[in-house]
Amino acid sequence: MNHENTRALMQTHQSIRKFKDTAVSEEIVTDLVESARWAPTSSHVQSYTIIRVNDQEKRDAISEVAANQKYVRESPLFLVFVADWHKHVINSEKFNADIQLEETENVLVGAVDVALAAENVLLAARSYGLGGVMIGGVRNDLHRVAEVLELPKHTFPVMGLCLGYPDQDPGQKPRFPKPMILHEDRYEASRYQEGLDDYERETSDYYERRTKGSKTDGWGANMVNLLGKPRRQQVTKFLKDQGFTMK
Repeated sequence: MNHENTRALMQTHQSIRKFKDTAVSEEIVTDLVESARWAPTSSHVQSYTIIRVNDQEKRDAISEVAANQKYVRESPLFLVFVADWHKHVINSEKFNADIQLEETENVLVGAVDVALAAENVLLAARSYGLGGVMIGGVRNDLHRVAEVLELPKHTFPVMGLCLGYPDQDPGQKPRFPKPMILHEDRYEASRYQEGLDDYERETSDYYERRTKGSKTDGWGANMVNLLGKPRRQQVTKFLKDQGFTMK
């Protein structure tokens, strides 16, 4: 195993939103799914399903939900990762057994299983020279996405993933430095007072360069704006409609 190549795949991530008009081969798609299959999974439950969306009308509908992001419509490969406990319902019927899927824990496990599988797919895709971007906007209207993809009860979409050969090089967004993400033995809240100030300046400079001065807010200002208003308030109702009462 080439450790340098593996680290490079993980440490050079950047979201790609513009792709060349080049198809992703079926051999690569098969290998991406194989990479997802071997992601870690809690208690071997494997509570996820991947839906490859080829139909243009379905793509258009999901793009509309996801704030009209055109790369959802245009990317050579678009996948939706679904937290999936429906297969466990089918399995329980085979065993004539009752199972409890209502708990919040199952929502968390499904979301984690999806995230691990999706990251495996993205890393494998990058090893082929592909780029991609995760699409959390599928959660803007979960009922609509579920309708488009004909999702059964006890499932919920977590994210989409656009993939293709990059036609841009946007650069990496600065991440938190190591002292802000690795603590020893306890949560050291005092680190964030000075650390956030430095990070605000770094990210403000990044956005100013990237947008040629049209955007100068740093990470903190962006987060205050993002979290200062309610977000995706229909998520709880959708999850309950899908059988996750989160008791």
